[in-house]
Amino acid sequence: MTWAQQRPAAKAAPRRVTILGSTGSVGCSTLDLIGRTPEAFKVVALSANGSVARLAAQARQVGAEIAVVADERQYGALKEALSGSGIEAAAGAAALCEAAARPVDWVMAAIVGAAGLAPTLAAVRQGAIVALANKEALVCAGALVTAEVARCGATLLPVDSEHNAIFQVLDFDRLDSVERIILTASGGPFRAMARSEMASVTPEQAVAHPNWDMGAKISVDSATMMNKGLELIEAHHLFGLPDTRIEILVHPQSVVHSMVAYVDGSVLAQMGLPDMRTPIAYTLAWPARMATPVERLDLARIGQLTFEAPDPDRFPALRLARAALQAGGIAPTVLNAANEIAVQGFLDRRIGFLDIAAVVEETLERLGARVPSDLADILEADCTARAVATSLLS
Repeated sequence: MTWAQQRPAAKAAPRRVTILGSTGSVGCSTLDLIGRTPEAFKVVALSANGSVARLAAQARQVGAEIAVVADERQYGALKEALSGSGIEAAAGAAALCEAAARPVDWVMAAIVGAAGLAPTLAAVRQGAIVALANKEALVCAGALVTAEVARCGATLLPVDSEHNAIFQVLDFDRLDSVERIILTASGGPFRAMARSEMASVTPEQAVAHPNWDMGAKISVDSATMMNKGLELIEAHHLFGLPDTRIEILVHPQSVVHSMVAYVDGSVLAQMGLPDMRTPIAYTLAWPARMATPVERLDLARIGQLTFEAPDPDRFPALRLARAALQAGGIAPTVLNAANEIAVQGFLDRRIGFLDIAAVVEETLERLGARVPSDLADILEADCTARAVATSLLS
């Protein structure tokens, strides 16, 4: 039995849960689902990067044991906001990992970016079911994370709609019967825009995703299609398939969330309207299922679903991600770190939209793909890549 196949018996309520990144889109959707059947869950810990007011309000509403803000400068504000509630307040990276390590049944790992790596590992090491919405953890340290999952008896469940879809239809007992997996992508807001026009797009245009309600960083990644490149690397680690058996297909309606093609010609797909509460609910109740308030799929009303190959010239991020996966070593870590810096540079109007991929490519060329020996090596590569990418913003 592999780490991806561990299926514990459904635990009697309430299920003890921690939500890392509770004030973000995924975190808020998770709390929305929990709030509909509060008797089924006990919230132990919540965390946020710096949104103290929202974090404190969430913690009070669900009666959390502890609330942690990653920004140490916000500790005083959080402590004051929780005054009289009996909820413990904490701040900083070490406190975040301590909260993630508290014994629970289920952890939502939804901290955006490489900052989520250490807390995700802390959750894995306490043997919980870890619902992974932080794709960067596997991009930066996929081999390390999956090895720790196996060593600690944890269970890793993908929350990204694409990987969650594959998880639902993949025959783990007969992986040799899988021909390929197909990750679908909306194509973002610039799917049909000429590359020359993309040079002048604004952050406001880039974060206006046509289908999904996401944070700014993830929305920009969708616009460049780097999100699909990161998901390619994540899928490799989640499902153990080489990049040659992972296909990316643009599907503008975001109804077919991904597919698995088998050697007999069968293609199995998971479908639904674009609402993150569906994949979150799948992981929250797993191995059972739970009711959600999401709008039901009506194919007759939609009428038509379309698919097309991604344009490699319009979206060079896909090429860069595939090359980083093939190179291995620190290359995926560098790819992710440089992209985070470049996206923030674009959001801050320091560089143009097309410069995002250029900064990533130049950073990859400068740092190569040496093999890391441990987590410290990975973190060092991440830090170095950020420094190089920052220097390139000017």
